Amino acid sequence: MNHRTVDVIVIGAGPAGMSGSVALAKAGLQVLLLDEQTSPGGQIYRGISLAPLARRDLLGPDYARGNELAQALAASSVQYETGASVWQVTREHEVSYLRDGRLHTVKGKAVLLATGAMERPFPIPGWTLPGVMTAGAAQILLKSAGLAPNEPVVLAGCGPLLYLLGWQYLRAGVPIKAIIDTTRREDYWHARRHLFAALRAWPYLRKGLELMRSLHAAGIAHHTGATQLAVEGEEAACAVTFTVSGTALRIPTRCVLLHQGVVPNIQFSQSLRARHDWNAAQLCFTPVADEWGELDVPGVYVAGDGAGIGGAQVAALQGEWVALGIANRLGILGKQARDEKAAPLRSRLEANLRIRPFLDALYRPKDENRIPADNVVVCRCEELTAGEIRQFVALGCTGPNQAKSFGRCGMGPCQGRLCGLTVTEVIAKARGVSAFEVGYYRIRPPIKPITLGELAGE
Repeated sequence: MNHRTVDVIVIGAGPAGMSGSVALAKAGLQVLLLDEQTSPGGQIYRGISLAPLARRDLLGPDYARGNELAQALAASSVQYETGASVWQVTREHEVSYLRDGRLHTVKGKAVLLATGAMERPFPIPGWTLPGVMTAGAAQILLKSAGLAPNEPVVLAGCGPLLYLLGWQYLRAGVPIKAIIDTTRREDYWHARRHLFAALRAWPYLRKGLELMRSLHAAGIAHHTGATQLAVEGEEAACAVTFTVSGTALRIPTRCVLLHQGVVPNIQFSQSLRARHDWNAAQLCFTPVADEWGELDVPGVYVAGDGAGIGGAQVAALQGEWVALGIANRLGILGKQARDEKAAPLRSRLEANLRIRPFLDALYRPKDENRIPADNVVVCRCEELTAGEIRQFVALGCTGPNQAKSFGRCGMGPCQGRLCGLTVTEVIAKARGVSAFEVGYYRIRPPIKPITLGELAGE
């Protein structure tokens, strides 16, 4: 086992991790950036430094923008380690990780969690069938390997990624049978109060409208206000069924891509027992941090989508912002200098966040797609249904951690990542209490799988 000490340990090489690491290094701090991927970029810029020019062009200018961050990282003094699977972070700033089959432990004066987002669970009938995957996973295949389905696909759910992936597939020549949008008329009505602020972020809105216009011009079927979404099939997906305005519809397909937004990846902040609140606008738990991103665990900071969903540009700005707070805490940067450098960042952050309330209201995931019927599988690893979880509640189960004792819920290989929010909301509704009162899984290390041999240093 290797032990060493640095000034700051940054976990995650997405936009927040890259920008934060570079800013910290420029301040004169010794920075170690750990990421489990083979190249920087996170999910949003996956494979950006390795992608051929043709793929960058296909994925669009927003993806290509990530190359600037990757180049800045490469030109910096940051110690960047790829293929580093972090399995533990302690409150004393010790980080343990696996790399090349060897166990490493490093201690920092501060830790920056830049772990980004993960896709929200989409528990509907048939979501576990072969042929069904998330839109985010499909996009990762396109970014990292240039792979796409070789047969007609159906995209279903809500959120900007649904249309972005559709546009990218259109450019890649992937046949799209239909886009099934669960957004309803009343969602536009509820989002209207945020429209004025969103219009001040017009370039973002215009981009979304252009994506939708391109898909419409290509003649792709577009269904809105869809309810009762389900995937049919015995051994694999064969069709998607849904209802629009009381009319039942069915689209034969062997490839279904689901998406209803992303949520913060809070595995590390939860494992540190940091305080988390329920974000009613984004329907997820988010870590509670001060103005400079510091959690209630001294010296541990969070930036980017792991602190709350804001998008890639916001994440990059937050990385710089939190770096100022860390530099000040470690005595490298005075308070006045910190505040002077932060002023323009604050303005840019506020400008980029103006559209977020509008998007959160417009693409709010529907109850029926978050809190499923009794026969729908919730915990994929242990094959537990929503009905079984409700039975646990009837027997006295009060929260996700108790559900583990009743039926191993959340104890499979995914460690609750694919069922955590669903289990919380199912139990909350069954008990008639808030999601905050029910809480989330108690996350413990190892955050990522590790063998006993690796732990022993063999």
